[in-house]
Amino acid sequence: MNIAFLTPEYPNAKFDSSGGIGTSIFNLSHELVKSGHGVHVLVYGQNKDEVFDDEGITFHKIKNVKFKGISRYLSQKKIERIINLLHKEKKIDFVEATDWGLTSFFSPTCKVILRLHGSDTYFCHLDKRPVKWMNKFHEKKIVSKADAILSVSQYTGDMTNLLFNLNRNFVVIPNSIDCSNFSVPKDIDVDVNTILYFGTLIRKKGLLELPLIFNKVYQKNSKVKLVLIGRDSSDVMSGTNSTWQMMQSLFSKEAFNNVTYLGSVVYDEIKPHISRAKVCVFPTFAEALPVSWLEAMAMNKPIVASNLGWATEVIEDEVSGFLAHPKDHELFSKRILQFLDDDDLCKSMGIEARKRVESKFDSKVVMEQNIKFYETIIDKK
Repeated sequence: MNIAFLTPEYPNAKFDSSGGIGTSIFNLSHELVKSGHGVHVLVYGQNKDEVFDDEGITFHKIKNVKFKGISRYLSQKKIERIINLLHKEKKIDFVEATDWGLTSFFSPTCKVILRLHGSDTYFCHLDKRPVKWMNKFHEKKIVSKADAILSVSQYTGDMTNLLFNLNRNFVVIPNSIDCSNFSVPKDIDVDVNTILYFGTLIRKKGLLELPLIFNKVYQKNSKVKLVLIGRDSSDVMSGTNSTWQMMQSLFSKEAFNNVTYLGSVVYDEIKPHISRAKVCVFPTFAEALPVSWLEAMAMNKPIVASNLGWATEVIEDEVSGFLAHPKDHELFSKRILQFLDDDDLCKSMGIEARKRVESKFDSKVVMEQNIKFYETIIDKK
C-alpha cells in the first residue's frame, strides 16, 4: 500500500511549521513504513520546491503559487499535478488530506480521504468567534466532496456535520503517539511544586484562564511554579500581537514571580520538562483530539484538563486524570492542588493514564485501525 499525506506542517527541521497535525502524521507515517508500506508526505506553504527522502519516507516541499486573487486555486492545481503524477507512476494509491487544507477545488485522479482535525469553522465555533465566510465555504466544499472521511474524535465528526449541515458518514480513528518514546526515566527528579503547560500560547487553548487559575493555586501554595512552553501567538479577538503579553497582566504580582516562559523548544526537548513536572495542565476551549495530552499521559503524568467536547474520549475523569471547565477557576485550581498535595494520587492516576494511552492511542494500535480503513478504500472501485 502506498499513501500520500497532504499537510501544511510536519515536525522536521526542513519544514517551516509543526503542530499537532504534523505530529500525528509523523507517528502514523513511521509505523506504516515499519510495516512495509510506502509513504509520501507533501507539505505545502514552504519556501521552495524540493523532494528528499528521510527515514524511509519521501518528502515533497511545495511552494505555494503567488498570484493576486487566485493564489489558492493555482496552489491547489499545482498540488493536484504532483499527486496525479505520483498516482500515474503508481507511487501512491490515494491521498489523505486535512479538513482545512487546499483541497476545495482539488480533483486528483486518485481517491481523497479527509481526516477531520478541526476546521477553522469548527475552532471558531468552539472559541465563540465569527468565522470568515470564505473559509467556511471552502471547508464545507472540502468535507462534501471527499471520497471518505476519518475523524480524530467522535465529537469533532459530529460537530463538523452539524456546523456544515451535512450528514457525512465518518470513521473515528484517533491521533496516536509511540508510547515507547514516552516513558519517565528512573533517574529524573520530579519537582514537587512544578506545573507544566506545553502548547501554543493562544486564547483558544485557555491561556487567558490559566493565569487566573494559577493565582488561586498560589494563594494556597506559595512554593508552586508554573512553566510554560510553546510558541507565542497573536490574539484575533483583541488584535494584540502577543498572548503572552496579555497573560502577564492577569497574574497577581506575587504569583508572576513564580512563572517561567521558555518559548518554543525543539520537539525532543519537551520530554525532559514533562518528566520533571509534577502536574500537566491543559485548560483549553478548542481541540479535536490533542496529542499533547497523550504525550503527558504516556509519561505517567497526572493531568488537569478541560472537560469540554472531546475530553472524555481521551481522559476518564477521576480515573486517568481530572477534568474541569476552564472558566471554573475554583475547581480547576482545587484539582491541581489535589495532585500537588498527594503523591499517591499522582502515582495512581499517572499509571492509569499510561494504561489508557497504551490501549487506545499507541501508534501500533492506531496504525492497524488505519490500515483496515485504507484497505476498504482501495477495494472500492
